[in-house]
Amino acid sequence: MVSKKKEVKLQVNINNQELWEEMLSSKGLTVVDVYQSWCGPCKPVVSLFRKIKLEVGDDLHFATAEADSLDILEKYRGKCEPTFLFYAGGELVAVVRGANGPLLHKTILDQLDAENKVLEQGIERKVIKDAALSIEEESVSQHQEYGEEDEVVSLEKSCTLAIIKPDAVAHGKVDDIIMKVQEAGFEILTNEERIMTEAETRYLYQERSEEEIFEKLVQYMADGPCRLLIISWPENDKDVVAAWRDFIGPSDIEVAKRENPESLRAQYGTIMPFNAVHGSENREQANREIEFFFPNFKISGSDADKVPREEILQ
Repeated sequence: MVSKKKEVKLQVNINNQELWEEMLSSKGLTVVDVYQSWCGPCKPVVSLFRKIKLEVGDDLHFATAEADSLDILEKYRGKCEPTFLFYAGGELVAVVRGANGPLLHKTILDQLDAENKVLEQGIERKVIKDAALSIEEESVSQHQEYGEEDEVVSLEKSCTLAIIKPDAVAHGKVDDIIMKVQEAGFEILTNEERIMTEAETRYLYQERSEEEIFEKLVQYMADGPCRLLIISWPENDKDVVAAWRDFIGPSDIEVAKRENPESLRAQYGTIMPFNAVHGSENREQANREIEFFFPNFKISGSDADKVPREEILQ
């Protein structure tokens, strides 16, 4: 009787630090599905992963890891949506949040192509820092070094505040937008999902308080979750505020579609005020907004007035 060939398991379950390091040292690209104990690995993407694996071969590896089982994944604990971490050469090169099949497929192929160029042509590997494993760790480090009263993360780079607004979040466009942001060369220093209060929204758009659309804008921004990001430019050699404003396009969606059709607002905006993303108008406003929404961040050289949050949020 001929025995059946044992099927090779598609995803390796990483349950200790030694296996984590072994998987990350694998040649090619490793995709890790970080999951929570109460929900398990993301099953809907398994068939997609198997299909891609058959197409590309041995340089692609898949793994699963429970966030509670590894200290390095501590910052991913308690997250409701699945998180996929992409590693090449032991370095983090991409992150996809949510079971977005088309985005996962594109990211895998793009990162495989990029890694092949690294190995074959000697091109420098583009490494990223995910907020959950970098900024929060830096905050902990600062806390340990200086003590609780002086817990501040200092931002040496030129930064601006970006917000992915509730309409884009509701339509499932967060991952697409973040990928475009990273592909354009911006660096995302932190990325947090929040539901803004009306008081926070009124502060954010205080310059527009006399406009007829103001109350509608306040209600819209406080209507559901949004993503707050601190954006910088890796080399610190360009005005990131102006670069981000140009990247997202004019606030009026129709103008954006006409004058800058590749901009984020042209691609993801619908009707005003649902224009998908926010960008600070200038350097002073960017510093003020970052220090308001992220009070533990201190921007080097900032002369923005420190905002008394407790008074605004009363």
